[in-house]
Amino acid sequence: MAPRTPAAAGSAVARVLRAPALHSVVAAVLVGALFLVGTGADPFGAYGSVVSGALGPDGIGSTLTTGTSIIGLALALAIPMRAGLLNLGGDGQLVLGGIAAAATGLYSPLPAPLTVVASLLAGMAAGAAYAALAAVCQNRFGVPLLVSSLLLGYPAMSFASYLARFPLKEDGSSLPQTRRMPEGVELPAFGSSTVTVGLLLVAVAVAVFVFADARTATGYEIRMTGLNPRFAAYAGVDRPRLTLRLMALSGAVAGLVGAIGVLSFPYRFIDGSLTAAGHTWTGLTAALLAAAAPVGTALAALFFAALEVGGLAMERTTEVPRELTQVLQAVVIVFLAARLNLTWRRARKKTVELPGDTQGANKADTKEVSVR
Repeated sequence: MAPRTPAAAGSAVARVLRAPALHSVVAAVLVGALFLVGTGADPFGAYGSVVSGALGPDGIGSTLTTGTSIIGLALALAIPMRAGLLNLGGDGQLVLGGIAAAATGLYSPLPAPLTVVASLLAGMAAGAAYAALAAVCQNRFGVPLLVSSLLLGYPAMSFASYLARFPLKEDGSSLPQTRRMPEGVELPAFGSSTVTVGLLLVAVAVAVFVFADARTATGYEIRMTGLNPRFAAYAGVDRPRLTLRLMALSGAVAGLVGAIGVLSFPYRFIDGSLTAAGHTWTGLTAALLAAAAPVGTALAALFFAALEVGGLAMERTTEVPRELTQVLQAVVIVFLAARLNLTWRRARKKTVELPGDTQGANKADTKEVSVR
């Protein structure tokens, strides 16, 4: 492989600086600063408290713990999104993975280390099976995946709630929660922090997605389907089969995140605790921001995790409401959508204006594909 020249490195940096996602983040930060100035707050102090609260010695553990869930769910939703499929049932797959892990951990006769592994696998299997059901609804009955995945999430959450409140409920407790996992049935933590081995499991899942996306034939089929489904079908890609596989993988990762949540503090399934923070929708925002690119999705999810944790620190130290960070997330997506729509319109206009110029049309088509 030829060594990378300074010109090539400079070109790569220039591409990053021209990235729509980066421009959207910068624009959101500026809009947030205007909001702060309008309320009489100091934007430098507020943003400084966000950074120190999320990445400082007292906040980095919380950021990584929160990031474990957000990165995992962002990855789960980015897998089918890479092929142009939208899985909106992440909450249902998440809680099914959590309750399956809880039931396995409570009743498994295996030694504690093997029970932990069995609980993780059970969570992944439950999430994968339920996500695959949404794909079956589309492939066999014509129900759009967006609708089937979203609606199937509600009975899943209700079923998990029933199990936590009745068959698996802790005796003598007034809270809707299962019994605590047996001694030793938990994910090891790093020192005295709340960061567990679950972070490494999510990192491994990201690495596998990066490798499969860039180095395998399946990854090429997924990207090609996302760019142009008709061309992919003409090239021989079995879209129903691909949809089933991707949804199963998506559900497995979401179920893994649910199992990690149960096997971490407080080592039990609590009804509503996995979905109350809204990490599924934050993960969806991260996947949209990065256009489902594996590394970009992980970085965007970590960025949103830092915003969430830093927002709490900002509220404590500057009295600026932490809802500002939610405004920043929304503005990022608005600016990104506006920029991509404008770029797409320009590419379409060039294609229409030069119908006879093959070279010009090819360039416009290339731009359009890169945008999509």
